[in-house]
Amino acid sequence: MFALEGPWWELPVRATVVYLVLLLLMRVSGHRTVGQFTPFDLLVVMLLSEAVSGGLAGEETSVFGGLLSAATLIGLNVLVAYVTSRSQRAQRWVEGRPVLIGRDGEIFADVIKRHHMPLCDVERALREADCDRKDMKYAFLEADGRISILQHSEGASQGGHD
Repeated sequence: MFALEGPWWELPVRATVVYLVLLLLMRVSGHRTVGQFTPFDLLVVMLLSEAVSGGLAGEETSVFGGLLSAATLIGLNVLVAYVTSRSQRAQRWVEGRPVLIGRDGEIFADVIKRHHMPLCDVERALREADCDRKDMKYAFLEADGRISILQHSEGASQGGHD
């Protein structure tokens, strides 16, 4: 129950490899995956968890082995948070950047398709911002998956400057 099946260092190495590969896969999968889970996305995450559990633990079934793997994953998460808080380059790589998806009332269909974002999500964000398309100055897909809408200022719509 408490005795390890293999060498102690194997579990942190496995946890590190799985963590880094999953981090890379999450970055490659795009902004929407992070912030806006659909039932399908949630199912994929649950199955992904199950799929990597064997690779994470190997043949290890001891309590200590499970705790060592969990501690490694939490430690890696703290390390990534530490590095990204001190390096903008690392932060941009791990968290991504906002993407311009619309300007001056026009929604960029090719951009939202590339980021797997349905048009109805952009339209919902416009409604939530109480903004008509003609009043939209910019629309951004944020790094966390949310959509931000910036409206033309009141003075700009009355002949003023932005």
